[in-house]
Amino acid sequence: MSKVFLALQAVEETRAIIEAIKEDNEHAVVEQQPAMTRVTAEGKLVVNAQTVSRYVGRDWDPQEIQLVLISLAGNVDEDYDHFTLYWEN
Repeated sequence: MSKVFLALQAVEETRAIIEAIKEDNEHAVVEQQPAMTRVTAEGKLVVNAQTVSRYVGRDWDPQEIQLVLISLAGNVDEDYDHFTLYWEN
């Protein structure tokens, strides 16, 4: 299976997203780099709006990820409640 990845700017707004990813994707590997945070996962990575909302203390729309997104690898499935990267088998 191939890995998906998500690279996000190393800014304050990214912290909640990263914490939510770690909570919901125990297989995800988070790498802090000087200007970005890179998250890789085997096959699939899900960013759940409900989990991010808990960390930011308000409703969070998955489209907000676009504000801090640098790059990604994988197919994207985005809806009002999640932002998912995946590779089809």
